[in-house]
Amino acid sequence: MDGASVSCLRWLRFGGIRNVLRAGVQQVRVVLRAIALEQLSLGLTAPAVARIVHLSPQVVRRIAHRYQEGGLARALYERGGRGAHELLNAADKQRIIAVVCSQPPEGQARWTVRLIAKEAVKRKLLPHVRRETIRVLLYSHDFKPWREKDVVRGGTG
Repeated sequence: MDGASVSCLRWLRFGGIRNVLRAGVQQVRVVLRAIALEQLSLGLTAPAVARIVHLSPQVVRRIAHRYQEGGLARALYERGGRGAHELLNAADKQRIIAVVCSQPPEGQARWTVRLIAKEAVKRKLLPHVRRETIRVLLYSHDFKPWREKDVVRGGTG
């Protein structure tokens, strides 16, 4: 870390970093980042801070750069909005589950993932859907329609 970077971090000794460290329950990564920033503000080098917080010097430098670019919140907390958006909303999920709970089409003994995907598009529940999306939905609902045939249940005797 160069001298200019350290001087930018000096105010942390007196600023919001203490509030973060004293705030109570925090995520471990937030506390480690706060400690790293505090140590950098005291004038320690990135390798020295890395040994204290058990992070690599590169990670410590990245934390300092994020602080300089976007402030304390940017340095301590993860940026949201990562990852893929959900392919199915709640209404779509419910409609597909309703299809699975109904009787399979004529000539089929049971629902398969491929059959559910075709039926969802055929019934215009969705413009298109992949089998993996259906499989993950069924797995999350603990459905295994391919294991069950149309079996009459009940004890008439």
